[in-house]
Amino acid sequence: MEEIPLIYVVDDDAELCRSLVYLFDSVGWRSRVFHDAEAFLAHLAPGETACLLLDVRMPGMSGLEVQDRLARTGRMLPIVFFSGHGDIAMAVQAVRNGAVDFIEKPFREQTLLEAVGLALRRLPAERYLNEVRRRFMSLTPREREVAKLVVLGRRNKIIAGELSISERTVQVHRQNVMDKMRAGSAAELVQDLMRLGEV
Repeated sequence: MEEIPLIYVVDDDAELCRSLVYLFDSVGWRSRVFHDAEAFLAHLAPGETACLLLDVRMPGMSGLEVQDRLARTGRMLPIVFFSGHGDIAMAVQAVRNGAVDFIEKPFREQTLLEAVGLALRRLPAERYLNEVRRRFMSLTPREREVAKLVVLGRRNKIIAGELSISERTVQVHRQNVMDKMRAGSAAELVQDLMRLGEV
């Protein structure tokens, strides 16, 4: 059975949040409301996938700060920003940092639904990216060093010299990297590390 999409709504306007829950319910989407960023971040479970409808200006942490916090902790949720007090510089920053869209309040329901729909369509890619990130984080610091050198096309002997370790140790680390990353080839490893921005 297909999972019903989940949208997190983070906005301090309680009346607007109620209307958004009703709107999303009317099209068969689940939603969960948080009135401040801190409560949302405390709730978000590791590995959870959803899209995020996020107000830019709220008491406490701003929407842009939430986006930055998620990126720094390796959580990539598709984000649609909305704001009654946004400006072009904010919108550019949000989209440059990966937001799906930036919508001004008041907005047409159809405009919002289209933006959130686009964010939901990105979820399969985000799920895969989060899984690849989880695998990469399971590598030891030395394995990450070896992985990055493998991706650069270095041979085991060269890697051994650069890291001042034996060639046999490089072989062990290299095999661990391939196993933990579930990469069938160096080309797959390159693709995954490129997706993570590690090369």
